Amino acid sequence: MYSFLGAILFLLLGYALYARYLARLFGADPARVTPAVASADGVDFIVMPPWKVFLIQLLNIAGLGPIFGALQGALFGPVAFLWIALGSVFAGAVHDYLGGMISLRQNGASLSEIQGRFLGLGMQRAMRFFTLLMMVLVGVVFVTGPAKLLASLTPATLDTTFWVVVIFLYYFLATVLPIDMLIGRLYPVFGVALMVMALGVGGALLLKGYRIPEISLANLHPQKLPIFPMLFITIACGAISGFHATQSPLMARCMANERLGRPIFYGAMIAEGVIALVWAAAGMAFYRGIPGLDQALAASGPGGAVHTITTTLLGTTGGVLAMLGVIACPITSGDTAFRSARLILADALGIAQGPISRRLLLALPLFAAGTALTFVNFEVIWRYFAWANQTLAAVTLWALAVFLARSGRNHWVATLPALLMSAVCLAYILQAPGGLGLGPRLSNSLAVGWAAVLMMGFLGRKRSGWGPETGGRDGLGSPS
Repeated sequence: MYSFLGAILFLLLGYALYARYLARLFGADPARVTPAVASADGVDFIVMPPWKVFLIQLLNIAGLGPIFGALQGALFGPVAFLWIALGSVFAGAVHDYLGGMISLRQNGASLSEIQGRFLGLGMQRAMRFFTLLMMVLVGVVFVTGPAKLLASLTPATLDTTFWVVVIFLYYFLATVLPIDMLIGRLYPVFGVALMVMALGVGGALLLKGYRIPEISLANLHPQKLPIFPMLFITIACGAISGFHATQSPLMARCMANERLGRPIFYGAMIAEGVIALVWAAAGMAFYRGIPGLDQALAASGPGGAVHTITTTLLGTTGGVLAMLGVIACPITSGDTAFRSARLILADALGIAQGPISRRLLLALPLFAAGTALTFVNFEVIWRYFAWANQTLAAVTLWALAVFLARSGRNHWVATLPALLMSAVCLAYILQAPGGLGLGPRLSNSLAVGWAAVLMMGFLGRKRSGWGPETGGRDGLGSPS
């Protein structure tokens, strides 16, 4: 229990201290005009209240990730607490804050535009395709699951196909309508529900005397999957996730003040870390250890475990929250994924999105592609989504490191997590089932070697200079 409480305290201290340092390092300036004001269009660029922007950002980046991922990561044992706490403060929140703030300074630029600015035109083109495909896949994947569950709860005439159509229709409206019409009204409600569910479960664990194990480095995974890199891939949301950086530009276009970046970008990641800690603890404590959790996940999956835990600990209210979570959270990931895809495409093509005709011009092909993908069995592709997600995080961290180095700031805050995630991604693809199948020792050695090569290349480029965009001349300002 003390390790669990200590990890939560560490997250709060990270927000109080490290987030403040990052804000000074970046040079957050409350006097600068934000895109929501300078480029107001009543569609994507709209000033919204800070509390609403925070809750939307939290739901954008969280969804089911810090619940399902944390439950599966808990199979490794209480070492998961360590990764969630350290990863959130020094990797995930850094990734989210700096990525969001650069977008804020660049008129709400999409992630691929930021990556291209600092990593070159070739990387920009590659990441435009990569992130666009990833967003459409996310949107499609989070249709079928909720549709099946809704079909099981409604009359037989309202079958899975009916709910797929309904969800796609909602996605389309959330993609093309002004952000404050649907997302701005629904997301805060679901964001509060996500937080209430986590706080309720965490409080019940403590008050009802469940034994939460203390942190250890022992690997307790039933299948003996190696902690490195598997834990770092399994728990993404709740530690660091590349998907987050695709979502931050949505809120960068709705903020009235740069000072809000700390609570909205860094703070939402810390809140997600707390949610992940609660669910990792719940998985280990509620089922009285790893074997019990493993049996529960094998029997009914993460969704079934969430329902059992919440209804047992919180009663009827817990059952409602659980059902809301497993239905609404995937849908709220899918709709903003499609909206992000529209903005990525708009930025790449330079098409302003004020007129509805221009939004339809981009949205219709995206949904046509998404509809086609619903008929394709891309289970093998989705198997590598977790790897692709963390690869996206690594690329984003390298872009942030280049930005910091160019402008004479302390680049190590981004470089160190970039090195870690680069090593994690290569080690995973080398040894994961369905990958190259190399042994952990060889694959990890190659991954560390790869990180060393990247580090030498980065430092070599830093010594030789970054070209004309240096310091305040890149339009991002100087550190304060």
